[in-house]
Amino acid sequence: MSKCPLAVTGVDPAVLKYLEDGFKKLQSSSTCKSKLKKFLTKEVFDNLKNLKTKTFGSTLKDVIQSGIENLDSGVGVYAPDAEAYTVFADLFDPIIQDYHGGFKKTDKHPKCTMGDPNKFGDVDPQGKYVVSTRIRCGRSVQQFPFNPNMTQEHYKQLEDLVSSTLKGLSGELKGTYYPLTGMTKDVQQKLIDDHFLFKEGDRFLQAANACRYWPTGRGIFHNDNKTFLVWIGEEDHMRIISMQKGGNIKEVYARLVKGVEEIAKRMKFSHDDRLGFLTFCPTNLGTTIRASVHIKLPLLAKGGHDALQKVADKFQLQVRGSAGEHSEAVGGMYDISNRERMGLTEFDAVSKMFKGITELIRMEQELEKK
Repeated sequence: MSKCPLAVTGVDPAVLKYLEDGFKKLQSSSTCKSKLKKFLTKEVFDNLKNLKTKTFGSTLKDVIQSGIENLDSGVGVYAPDAEAYTVFADLFDPIIQDYHGGFKKTDKHPKCTMGDPNKFGDVDPQGKYVVSTRIRCGRSVQQFPFNPNMTQEHYKQLEDLVSSTLKGLSGELKGTYYPLTGMTKDVQQKLIDDHFLFKEGDRFLQAANACRYWPTGRGIFHNDNKTFLVWIGEEDHMRIISMQKGGNIKEVYARLVKGVEEIAKRMKFSHDDRLGFLTFCPTNLGTTIRASVHIKLPLLAKGGHDALQKVADKFQLQVRGSAGEHSEAVGGMYDISNRERMGLTEFDAVSKMFKGITELIRMEQELEKK
């Protein structure tokens, strides 16, 4: 292994002991099926266990502790800072390749290309199938580490920087910022009713140390129409979300592009020439884009989630229950989104969803004729 310029050696003995014990725990578990277990071989482990990132001193423990504490993790790794993707590349690269459809060590993510939203339209002009459309992306702000290394002061500085930027937005994007700290019960309830409020992280994020100093520096911004939303300090520094009722993908995507471009004028995002935009979880790297619809396809979904997923696989789409990951489809409504985030442009990621959903609706209509 060639020496990485962003790596320093010398890890605390207690951290080393945790790593050795954790490695044994992973290897001896017969039920663990995570990508961490699959790719953290003895050789990789020995190569990485003594390394730290140069700027923030992150260790392999910061990367893998969530996967050690939660043996039922699907992936099991997080990046504690931007440098971790380089320093711990022997572990991250094969996981990225496995998750992102063969995105190899030698591959380069294309440069950011939002493209022309006018190329899209409404996938469901009659409003018969699509209940709502939502497109989101994640962004990390360059001068800050990721969650596990954020101090209380970092969270406050991040909130000040991002909220002041958002307060400067005008036109359709103009809105209000609601900090989680000191939030009244009334405001809290209003945001819950709108499905805008994010909760403190789940056990996977907790174990990754991603929820410290909660709720300091966390907050929610939304425009007056409730169609543009920014989460600050959730899993990533920023989640930028555009959404509305119905299937007009053109309008939803155009609003997201406008919002991202306005925010980018005021701050620099963490970006890597090979991996694209950097995020806390390696599953979101690259475009970071998740373009989704809430949709009812009763005939295609007759055989339940698995039957619908089988059809969606043809278009590289992912099917979830209507309340997101690990949830059921309530009232026959599913959440369907693009699966790929890396190795393609932002425009292409949205395009895959647009074309795939158009096809699924066409197939549903064919079944209706029978």
